Amino acid sequence: MTFFVTFFPLEPPVDIDRDQAAQEAAKELSKSAYRDSGSLIERALGKVVDWIGDLLDSLTGSSPNGHAGLTMLIGLLVLVVVVVLWRSGVLRTSRRVKAQAVFDTTRPHSAAEYRALAEREAAAGDFALAIRSRFRACVAELTERTVLDERPGRTAYEVVADASRAAPVLRDPLQPAALVFTEVVYGNRPGTPERYAVVVAADDAARTARVAA
Repeated sequence: MTFFVTFFPLEPPVDIDRDQAAQEAAKELSKSAYRDSGSLIERALGKVVDWIGDLLDSLTGSSPNGHAGLTMLIGLLVLVVVVVLWRSGVLRTSRRVKAQAVFDTTRPHSAAEYRALAEREAAAGDFALAIRSRFRACVAELTERTVLDERPGRTAYEVVADASRAAPVLRDPLQPAALVFTEVVYGNRPGTPERYAVVVAADDAARTARVAA
């Protein structure tokens, strides 16, 4: 128990019973930041809340004022939050974004080839792969139209910055598409038809946007 007390020395002891502790845990874990990770994680968190309640029941039985149980609850909540954010890709996305290139090959296909591949993947229900291929089609299209130059290792966010300088109208459709691409391909977020539609809109804009001479 010394481990948790060392990390939370500023809070005075608070009397809390088992039901109140479980309610506070459920309230904290039900915030939108955790709900966005998906229904599977929500169900897992529900199990965690139940488990914490059972654990506190046994802890408060051996500690009359419940202080030990509250300290343990705080430590468990911190651990759960970190695990949820890591599994949802939030922490990994923010830390590794600069190393996430759009293309993993030195010989990318044409925009039409990537686009056809994306349509086959979407038809098969694999929207994660479809998102990757369709965003690559978008970038390849911008390169073929000379909006972007040939530069290996360019990230999705660098695509937004570079393309927006040549054609400011592209910023609005490209920004959300770059976010979707990065979260799905590198952040372990699930591919969905809605997210795929965002990338399709960016690809359509890349084919039709006027470029300043």
